[in-house]
Amino acid sequence: MNQVKDLHREAMRFVDEADSARRNGNVPVARERLRQAFDHERQAADLVAGDLSQEPTRAVLHRSAASLALQCGALREAERLIAVALSGDPPDEIAEELRDLLEQVYFGGKKGRRPLTKASDSF
Repeated sequence: MNQVKDLHREAMRFVDEADSARRNGNVPVARERLRQAFDHERQAADLVAGDLSQEPTRAVLHRSAASLALQCGALREAERLIAVALSGDPPDEIAEELRDLLEQVYFGGKKGRRPLTKASDSF
C-alpha cells in the first residue's frame, strides 16, 4: 500500500505543478505535468484494481485517474477506469460521481472546459 500512497502523492504534486504552470500561461508544461499526474494516478489505481477489500480507496483512485484522463483528452482510458471502479463496490456517492464522469466522457469532456491535449494524443 505504500507504493500506492507514494504514486498518489506524486500524482497530486504533478497536479499542483500543472495548475501553477497553467496559471502562469505555460500550457506545454501544464500539459506535461497533467500527463505525468495521470500516469502516476493510473498506476496507483491499477495496483488496487483487483482488490475489492480496498474500497473506497480503490474507487477514489480510479475516479481520480479517470478525471485526469478526461482532462488529458484520453476519453477511452477514462471510460476504462470508470468501468473498473464501478465493477467493484464503491460507496453510493462515489458511484454517482463516477457516473457523472462517464457522462462527461460520452459527451466528449466537461462543458466549458477544453482538455489540454487532443483525444488523438493517446497514452
